[in-house]
Amino acid sequence: MIKSSELIINADGSIFHLHIKPEQIADYIILVGDPGRVELIGKLMTNLEFQVQNREFVATTGTYNNQRVTVVSTGIGTDNIDIVVNELDALANIDLTTREIMPVHRKLNFVRIGTSGGLQDFLGVNSFVISQKAIGFDGLLNFYANRNTVSDLPFEEAFKQHTGWGKQLTSPYVVDCSETLLSKIHRDDTIKGVTISAPGFYGPQGRVLRLPLADANLNEKIESFEFEGFKITNFEMECSAIYGLSKLLGHEALTICLIIANRVKKEANSNYHHSMETLIKIVLDRLTS
Repeated sequence: MIKSSELIINADGSIFHLHIKPEQIADYIILVGDPGRVELIGKLMTNLEFQVQNREFVATTGTYNNQRVTVVSTGIGTDNIDIVVNELDALANIDLTTREIMPVHRKLNFVRIGTSGGLQDFLGVNSFVISQKAIGFDGLLNFYANRNTVSDLPFEEAFKQHTGWGKQLTSPYVVDCSETLLSKIHRDDTIKGVTISAPGFYGPQGRVLRLPLADANLNEKIESFEFEGFKITNFEMECSAIYGLSKLLGHEALTICLIIANRVKKEANSNYHHSMETLIKIVLDRLTS
């Protein structure tokens, strides 16, 4: 039995942070960073069952193309992903009354829709990039047993050697997306890439305001890195933890991002909302077809 200190359940029977009950989640779950995006996606669905909010976590479940879909906002960062993915898994695979693991595993399908910064010339602003691989600069997966069983260890080693990875930094981990979800979402209008999930927006992504960087050349090394035909395409802040935790917990996961800035070309589009709406519709149509 899982102790109450490890799995906190609210008085109404909902999970601690998300405030969702087991019967409220669907097998298909869209993850978004921005809480406001939950309402945007909800307007495209019918039969909305509920909407709940606690802090940055907003959730709703509805129907799209006769398929039940849950949408959850995660806020920013892999620390929040640790909460969201573990609690959604608990809702699916732990009996909250007895605090025991269910005898039959329920597989969830996570698709993160987000925004990102491009790191290669060929990635135009407003393009859609699927994270075929995710590199975690955050170190989250290193706190869990068996991380090596779900990680691309040769890729990790090649990346550390190429960048001269600093000993004071957390060891990066590399995890692949779900091949099942990739086959559903990827078409000619999407680009497969390798995504870095950074533990911050400024220094960890090579931005300089008033603080100098520990390695001023790290972004150049990232841009020039290539391994077995893969090049690193973009920065964001959540994908690696979604992939790593999903693999360890037996779920499917995929991230697709709208490129709103190209760090190499120094181009950006702050008015990206129409493109985001287009991407959301693409994901919903292909996920539920």
